[in-house]
Formats: sequence, structure tokens, C-alpha cells
Amino acid sequence: MNAFGAVLFFTLLLTFVVKIVSELLNLKSAATGLPFEFVGLFDEEAYRKSGEYLGATTRLSLVASAVDLFFLLFFWFSGGFNLLDQFLRGYGFNPIVNGVLYIAILLLLQSLIDLPFSIYKTFVIEEKFGFNKTTPTVFVTDLLKTLLLAALLGTPLLAGVLLFFETTGSLAWLWAWCGVTIVSLLLQYIAPTWIMPLFNKFVPLEEGELKHAIMEYAGTVHFPLSGLYVLDGSKRSAKANAFFTGFGKRKRIALFDTLISAHPVQELVAVLAHEIGHFKKKHIIITMVLSFLNLGALFFLLSLFMNNRSLFDAFYMKDLSVYGSLLFFSLLYTPVEWVLSIVMHALSRKHEYEADAYAVSTCAQGPSLAEALKKLSRNNLSNLTPHPLYVFLNYSHPPVLQRILRIKERVAG
Repeated sequence: MNAFGAVLFFTLLLTFVVKIVSELLNLKSAATGLPFEFVGLFDEEAYRKSGEYLGATTRLSLVASAVDLFFLLFFWFSGGFNLLDQFLRGYGFNPIVNGVLYIAILLLLQSLIDLPFSIYKTFVIEEKFGFNKTTPTVFVTDLLKTLLLAALLGTPLLAGVLLFFETTGSLAWLWAWCGVTIVSLLLQYIAPTWIMPLFNKFVPLEEGELKHAIMEYAGTVHFPLSGLYVLDGSKRSAKANAFFTGFGKRKRIALFDTLISAHPVQELVAVLAHEIGHFKKKHIIITMVLSFLNLGALFFLLSLFMNNRSLFDAFYMKDLSVYGSLLFFSLLYTPVEWVLSIVMHALSRKHEYEADAYAVSTCAQGPSLAEALKKLSRNNLSNLTPHPLYVFLNYSHPPVLQRILRIKERVAG
């Protein structure tokens, strides 16, 4: 094992150990008792159930991570990367076709390894705790649609990246970065209209008290609300949510039907004010720009490691290739991505606080956001007291208790 292999190997082990420690600390922290803010909303049975749900999902996550790590190390040290490469080279395809097939097969193998855990989570854990509404037919259909979209969208994109690095010399990273960025922006634009409806129905919110209240608020903050939809989340889960997607004329705010059925109008308006806050504070644009900058850095660094013999030796590869460089550098980049994900989670938590503050300061119903968060936590069996380390590593949203206390402070102040 050379230096590249040693760095990746110990990084994989370190991240796995950190995951175990943070998960166990999180379980221990969840057993500290019901916070005062939730007394009267969570009874003893509901709080016990939330702890059991956390335990079940944590155990599954740890087992899935251990299995993923085992298969990666086994495939790596048994020479699987080279065996697959030599097998495909035997068919005499050109490098682009070889690369697409090579990476597609590895991704498919990864999906097959993860599939049993997805099935167990959906049809055992989520079913046991009353969340699952997904039928086997819907599950299989979603899976097939996802594979088809990956093939139709991912294949030409991957082929384009490989072609740039095969043919455009020292500026290949720049061409690849620009190409992937343009495609990503295009997908962001068309996804609300053409892709997301493949999985869920988006029905315009009907006329009535809720729509009137929402439109009235949107007018006060000068938000052109042309895309307000109800999403049939109950088709797959009893959990509730709301989100903002797309941009330009294609932007949409989607409210899950499960959210609408569980909350009164004032709480729903407060939730929507929070989503509009993300738009007004330019959180979506900031996140996209940072993501694209990271992508550019990744492609530039990849160009420096292109066809690096030592990197290929770390994975016991006989022949050099652009697609091998892309794959192995991506694995080597894992520790950087891990650190960047922690930074992005911290930024996302900051954005959530800002969107909460926007809702409270601009919306008469804003203080109701605290009550909405409490009910969402109860209905989704959220962990009310996550461990700080687990939050630091994994949470894109602040713990719900901290959000509620911040909202109350702002209302009182």
C-alpha cells in the first residue's frame, strides 16, 4: 500500500469510527428526558416511541455503513477495480464507452448493496412506527424511474466529462466544470416541471382560507407567488414537510398534503414565510454558488492527478485511464468532501435561523412557527435532544429546541 492508499484507508477508518462515536453519543443524549418546551405535547408514550425510532434508525445506519465499508475494502484489496477494468477492455470499446460502463457498473453494484437497507427501512422500520405509506409497487416504480433518469441524464454528462479530459488538454478541467455547471443549472430549471412530477403529483393549492392568507402575506413582502402547490407526500410517508425548489418562472413552493392536514392556517402561513425567507435571503443562490465553486476546485485538482501512476498503483490497476483517474481521485477526495460537508451543514443551520427570523419579523403569524415546529417534531418522532457532536457532523437544520427558543427570544425582544 503506497501513500495514496494509506491516506484513503485511514481516512475511511477514521470517518467510520467518528460516525460510530457520534451515533452512540447521540443515542445517549436522547435519553436525557423530555425538554420543558414539549411538556403537554409529547406524552410519555410518544416520547418513548421517538427514542425507539431513533434507536432503530441508528442501528440500521451503523450496520449499513459497516457493510458499505466492508465491501469497498474487499473489492479494493482483492483487485476488483482492476479485474473489472480488464474485463471491459477485453471487448475493445473506445475509452469513453469503457469509462461510462466502468463507472455505471460500480454505481449499480453500490446501489445493489444499499438496496436491502432501503427496503428494510421503508417496509420494517417506517412501517413499525406508522410512517410508511409506500406500496411495493410504488417502491419498485420509484427505483426503476431513478435508474432510468440516471441513465438518460447521467450517461451523456459522464461521457461529456470524459471526452473533455480525453481531448481538450490542460484546460479540460475548465471545460468540464463549465459543462457540468450549465447542465446542473438547466436541471434546476426544468426539474420542478419535468422531473419531480414523475415521482409526485403537484396540485395547485385550491382557493380558500389558506390560499387567501398565504397570498395576502406574499403580497406584503413583495414575493411573486405564482407556483404554490400541494404535493402528495402521503403517497409514500406520513411525515410532513415543505420546500422551495427551482428558480425564475419555474420556482415552486410545495406543501406536503400531510403538512396541511396536521396544522392550522396560521402555522402553515408561518412555515411558508420561512420558505420565502430562504428566497429573500438568497440562501439558495449562495448554496448553489458554493457548490459550483467546489465542483470547479474538484475538477482542477483532478487535472493535477490525471493518469498518476502512484494513484493507480494504490488501487492495483494495470492500465491508466481518464475514467480511472476520475474515480480514484474522487475516492481520494473523500476527506476533503467530509470536511466541506461539515462546513456546508454549519452554513445551512445559519440559514435556517435566518429564515426563521425572517418569518417572525415579516409575518403576523410568524410566532406560530414555533408551534408548527413542535408538532412536526412530535409527528415525525424527531430527536429533541441530539448530541452537539452529531449536530456538528450531520445536521443541516439546527435542533428543533434551539430553533424554538430563538423564535421565542425574537418574539419577546
